[in-house]
Amino acid sequence: MPDRTLYEQGTPNWVDLQTTDQSGAKAFYGQLFGWEFDDQPMPDGQVYSMALKRSGSVAAIAPQSPELAAHNAPTMWNTYIAVDDVDAATARADSSGGKVLMPAFDVVGAGRMSFVADPSGAAVALWQARDHVGATVVNEPGAVVWNELVTDDVPAAVRFFEAVLGIGSEVQDMGIGAYTMFTVAGRAVCGATPPQSAETPNHWHVYFQVEDVPATAAKAAALGGTALGAPIDTPVGPMVTLKDPQGGTFTVMAPPASDDRTT
Repeated sequence: MPDRTLYEQGTPNWVDLQTTDQSGAKAFYGQLFGWEFDDQPMPDGQVYSMALKRSGSVAAIAPQSPELAAHNAPTMWNTYIAVDDVDAATARADSSGGKVLMPAFDVVGAGRMSFVADPSGAAVALWQARDHVGATVVNEPGAVVWNELVTDDVPAAVRFFEAVLGIGSEVQDMGIGAYTMFTVAGRAVCGATPPQSAETPNHWHVYFQVEDVPATAAKAAALGGTALGAPIDTPVGPMVTLKDPQGGTFTVMAPPASDDRTT
């Protein structure tokens, strides 16, 4: 079973969507992936909508903060990475060529987190778990199956995350070019790759597993989303990148049954 109760340091453990239209996003993703939602009150009076499958947590959908909304920030998926000590990891990020975007703070009893950017400017959250370990359902249809850093400076990113998280890396030939894997205890936990075009900003990208990629793309279009190209076959399975009605981008894929990657 793909259920998770623990994440080692350096492993992506959670994703959430910060969106300009929380209700619209919940309707879109709920129908696309079969998610149900548990709306949890936040201190500012808004709600953090936990997406559930089989009663387990897979992701969350949240409204943009007033600061992001004031700067007309785009809707985007965020990746969180598990750490043992978020204050220490954040300090290492600051001293290793990155930038602290949001210092460490407590999230009620759920955990403690910060937001940092690597030297190329891609933002990622660091999460020290308490009650909320992260996603408990992964690697199945409707759940996260992979996280990927898209950056125009992969070598700098490798040096940064090795220093901040103590993880390893290896370059693999994926049949369509070299691909960098970040590893924890010898297991690939996420990847890094250059952007496909100069217009693509450096960012962390989220992949969700589905049973049928073309059918999911068609369903997303019927729900008001957009496919950014046609589905493609890759050595790790068919996939297509989609955009939700609010502009958030993500990829859906149907990896081979033998795929043993761990998010």
